Amino acid sequence: MNVLELSEQEIVRRQSLQELRDMGIEPYPAAEFPTNAFSEDIKNDFKDEDEKREVVIAGRMMSRRVMGKASFVELQDSKGRIQVYITRDDICPEEDKTLYNTVFKRLLDIGDFIGVKGFVFRTQTGEISVHAQSLTLLSKSLKPLPIVKYKDGVAYDKFDDPELRFRQRYVDLIVNDGVKDTFLQRATVVRTIRRVLDEAGYTEVETPTLQAIAGGASARPFITHFNALNIDMYMRIATELYLKRLIVGGFEGVYEIGKNFRNEGMDRNHNPEFTCMELYVQYKDYNWMMSFTEKLLETVCIAVNGSTERKVGDNVISFKAPYRRLPILDAIKEKTGFDCNGKSEEEIRAFCLENGLEVDETFGKGKLIDELFGEFCEGTFIQPTFITDYPVEMSPLTKMHRSKPGLTERFELMVNGKELANAYSELNDPLDQEERFKEQMRLADKGDDEAMIIDQDFLRALQYGMPPTSGIGIGIDRLVMLMTGQTTIQEVLFFPQMKPEKKIPQSSIKEWGEIGVSEEWAYVLRKAGFNLISEIRDEKAQGLQQKIGDINKKYKLGYEKPSVSDIQAWIDAAANVAVVTEEAE
Repeated sequence: MNVLELSEQEIVRRQSLQELRDMGIEPYPAAEFPTNAFSEDIKNDFKDEDEKREVVIAGRMMSRRVMGKASFVELQDSKGRIQVYITRDDICPEEDKTLYNTVFKRLLDIGDFIGVKGFVFRTQTGEISVHAQSLTLLSKSLKPLPIVKYKDGVAYDKFDDPELRFRQRYVDLIVNDGVKDTFLQRATVVRTIRRVLDEAGYTEVETPTLQAIAGGASARPFITHFNALNIDMYMRIATELYLKRLIVGGFEGVYEIGKNFRNEGMDRNHNPEFTCMELYVQYKDYNWMMSFTEKLLETVCIAVNGSTERKVGDNVISFKAPYRRLPILDAIKEKTGFDCNGKSEEEIRAFCLENGLEVDETFGKGKLIDELFGEFCEGTFIQPTFITDYPVEMSPLTKMHRSKPGLTERFELMVNGKELANAYSELNDPLDQEERFKEQMRLADKGDDEAMIIDQDFLRALQYGMPPTSGIGIGIDRLVMLMTGQTTIQEVLFFPQMKPEKKIPQSSIKEWGEIGVSEEWAYVLRKAGFNLISEIRDEKAQGLQQKIGDINKKYKLGYEKPSVSDIQAWIDAAANVAVVTEEAE
C-alpha cells in the first residue's frame, strides 16, 4: 500500500511505529505477558480495608488524560474497563524518562494494547483504579478507533451506521457498549440447550454440510461443484434426513447444532446462512415434543435473563410453560372467517386472489394455505403459540394425524409474530413417504423451485424400519433475538452476509501511466482528490502543479516536481481519453 492511500492519522501512527522500532522497542512482542486479574473482578473484589493488592492487567487503551508528570488511562480488557494511574517517576524510576515522555505521551495511541503491573487503590474521587509501576507496549494499533465524544449530553462521532457496524464487527465490539453482551448471551443460549439435551441422554452428532440431495425442508439451495467427485452438490438446507438415518441406526435421541444454507431473501428476520438445532427422539410424538419444547425454552430464558420474561421491542414475552395450542385451519378461520376444511385447491386459490394474495397455478393446496397463514395469522401471535395439525400437502415428512383425515401431526411454534420452531410426529411409513416425495416432484414439475427431491437412500433407510419418532428444528438466531431483545437478525450474527463494499471509482495506476503519469505521481494525484483521469482535464497546468507540489512537500516525499509542460501533456491526454470514451458511448 502506498503511504498516500492512508489517512493523516494512519500515516502518523506508522511513523510512530517506525520510531518505536528505531528506539529498540518491538511494537508486536512475541513473549507471553502473564496477567492475573481482570477489570471487573478487580472492582468487584476491592475493599478499602484490605492490604494493597498487586495486579498485572492488559488491555486496549481507550482514553488518555495527560497532566504533566501524571496521567490517567482507561484500559479495556475482555471483561470491561478500569482506570489506570500512571506517573512519570513510577514507570521511569531511573534518570531516563523516555518511556513516559516520549513513548507513552507521544508514540502510544488510543487503541494500542498495553500491559500494566501495579497495585489497586481508590482515587480521591472514589474511583477504583490501578496505580501503574511498569508499562509494556503489547500491540500497536495502526487505525484510529471511532471514539464517541459527548458535549452537553449529545453524543458525537458515534459508530452507529448499521452498514459499518455489521461489516466491521470488530470495531463495533470495541466501541459500542452492550454488543459483546449480546453475543455472550448467545453463547449462554447454545450452552443451555446443549446442557438440557445432554442431561436428557441425547447424543450430539455431526452430519454432512455438502449433500448430494438438498432434503429435509422446502427451500432453494446453494449449489457448488465437488471437483474430486466431479458432481454438483448442495449446501444443506436441513439436517433432518441424516439425523433420521441415525434413529434408524439405533440411537435413542440425536441432535445437531449447526449451519444451514438457504439461497433465499435477506431481511430483518432472515439470513441465508443460519444456525439451527434439530433433535430427534425415538418413541415420542409431537404432543411430547410440545411439552419438552416449553420446558426447554423456559429453562433457556431463565439462564439468559434470570426470569421467564423478556421484553422485545414493545412486547413483553413470557416463556413460562404451558403455551397455547391452536390448529392452523382454526387459526385461519379465527383471523379471516374462511374455513379451509373441505375446500378444494381452486376454492382456496380463489379466496387468496380475492384478498389480494399473489398466487398462481404453481401453488398447490398446501402452499396456498401457507400463504393465507403467513398473510393473516403469523404476525398476530406474540406470546408463544403452537400452531398444530397442518394439511398433508404442507408436510411431506410428517405422519398423518391419528384422528383428523387430511391433516398431519405437525406444529410450528410462533413467538413475537415469527416462526421459531417446526416439529413433527415423524413419518416412518416408507411407502407413504415415497408417495409424498412423488407429490413433491409433481409440484416441482409445475414450477415450484422449493419442492423436495426424492432421496432414494433415505427411503431405503426407512425400509429397514424407523421406530415412532418425534423431531424438531429450532432457529437459534431467532431464539437469540428473542432472548436478548433484539429486533433484527443481524444484531445476533457476528458477521451477517452483506452486499459487496462500495468503493470509490478510480482509474488504475496503469491507466494513469498510459497518459504519461508515473506511478508515484498517480498516487499524489489521488491524494489531491483526482480519482479518475477525466477529473484533471479541466484543470490549469500551473494550478495542478501547485496542488501536487504541496502534497509532495507536506509528506516529505522528495519527488522531482514535473514541469508545467509535463502536466499540460497529462491534461491534454486526459481530455483526449474523455473524448474517445464519449464517442464510444
